[in-house]
Amino acid sequence: MEIRNVCVVGCGLMGRQIGMNAAVCGYTVKLQDSFEKARENAITWAEEYLAGRLAKGRMTEEQVADIKSRFAVCESLEEAAKDADLVIEAIIEVEDAKAELFKKLSTIVREDTILTTNSSFMVSSTFAHCVSNPGRLANMHYFNPALVMKLVEIVQGDHTSPETGAVLMEYCRNTGKTPVLMKKELEGFVADTIVKAIVEAAFFLVEKGYCTVEDVDIACQNGLGHKMGPFKTMDLTGVDLAYTIREEHLKKTGEKMIGYDLLKTLYDQGRYGMKSGKGFYDYE
Repeated sequence: MEIRNVCVVGCGLMGRQIGMNAAVCGYTVKLQDSFEKARENAITWAEEYLAGRLAKGRMTEEQVADIKSRFAVCESLEEAAKDADLVIEAIIEVEDAKAELFKKLSTIVREDTILTTNSSFMVSSTFAHCVSNPGRLANMHYFNPALVMKLVEIVQGDHTSPETGAVLMEYCRNTGKTPVLMKKELEGFVADTIVKAIVEAAFFLVEKGYCTVEDVDIACQNGLGHKMGPFKTMDLTGVDLAYTIREEHLKKTGEKMIGYDLLKTLYDQGRYGMKSGKGFYDYE
């Protein structure tokens, strides 16, 4: 299967960057979001991003015009997805919302359209019952910021056909990414399974009073050679995202993941990370 038309559902930070990456690499891209403000923000961001590339000499006027001709933000899901060869879901990390979306998509797209979720922790088999032909359903997890980070994790569940995995791997390479393929599902996938151990240790050290948030980040950056410590990384990816993941886990299992209380305190204060100007750190 050849992918030419890409639909990205979710115009937030991840969705719009995933879409722009595809458009820059020659694909026709349609973004959609149920929130009008999110759509408006995506249009403004795209204009500013391309203008910045042009001003820095990274793109020519012809290249910018070509990308704009292939990049659109749509009001309706039907308009965005009806001709798609590939749909990438990048909405809120809430299972019910994603399930509802995949049910709608299954009635709009072709039977062979590949459907993917960018979720960093929900495996695609969670939504296999929501779509016809679940063999075309898989995880396709980008890293933030999606325009810059090379890694994409492709995860095949038992329901996912090997052909779907192969097409997605090729698509990632064609968009300048370095993909890895998981042949079995595992919550956390490759990178987050490793990161989870680091984050749990970081929360343990802080919650038990051994050291501060700053101390942990300094140790990881200056001792382990990490580009960014775990708490500053959570500020970048979103304290609200980290909290939502733990809230969903609590609802399902009745158990609190380590770090839940600290993240809830920040979340309740509106300290969502860099996007809000405050998180574990103050960016204002």
